[in-house]
Amino acid sequence: MNIDEILEKLVSQKLSLAEAKERLKIFSIKYVENIAKIDTYRELRRGVPEVVFAENKNYNHLVKITLSIMQEKDVVVVSKIRNQDIDRLSREIKKQKMYVKGGLNCSSLMIHRKNFKKSAYGKVGILCAGTSDIGIAEEARIMAEAMGCEVMTEYDVGISGIHRTISAIERLLCKKVSSIIAVAGMEGALPSVVSSLVNVPVIGVPTSGSYGFGSGGIGAMTSMLQSCTLGLTIVNIDNGIGAGAFAALIAKQSK
Repeated sequence: MNIDEILEKLVSQKLSLAEAKERLKIFSIKYVENIAKIDTYRELRRGVPEVVFAENKNYNHLVKITLSIMQEKDVVVVSKIRNQDIDRLSREIKKQKMYVKGGLNCSSLMIHRKNFKKSAYGKVGILCAGTSDIGIAEEARIMAEAMGCEVMTEYDVGISGIHRTISAIERLLCKKVSSIIAVAGMEGALPSVVSSLVNVPVIGVPTSGSYGFGSGGIGAMTSMLQSCTLGLTIVNIDNGIGAGAFAALIAKQSK
């Protein structure tokens, strides 16, 4: 029984409201063999498209899951793809007459159909402190674009050259972004500086590209969590996907 049939039976009182709810719950899960259960109504319920975490998945399973989602959706994001799998996954998707959008030094891809369009849901700004942080910033960009937002980026604007930071913030604010994602490794000070200067929410993303006492992003994350500026929230280390989704939800609400 599909959604239309369930709703028709509900209207004709052949199903009770409770029965219809139960049927819809079952219908909202798509089974991919015995390897995955896809939440097909997530975007409708949450405004967030399906994201496939690829890092520890068998490549053949990854392809099956991705193609299964694209049978019903216009867009899916595949995150944290192993380096050896990025090119061959892209080739496989293109064989299926779908489109692939990646990013600089980025391990995530947005896969979409030809008719997928940005939905004018608002603007998101992204800053990253150093060139080594660009990959995570690009991951956030891909996620926000998959959610229909227009994204403006300013890269290599860390506080070691504070004049770069100030001018980049000014350019983003002139474009009327609804939120700013600030990506930084090392001491992770960029989000605090940004949030002390702007009147929009800031999402801090610590990256793992650091060394020494606070290596692996621990120093950056601790610094961001200890920030005394207001209007700043933090996601986990290297979680560009989470930052992009959060920023896009803010942009949609403000729009």
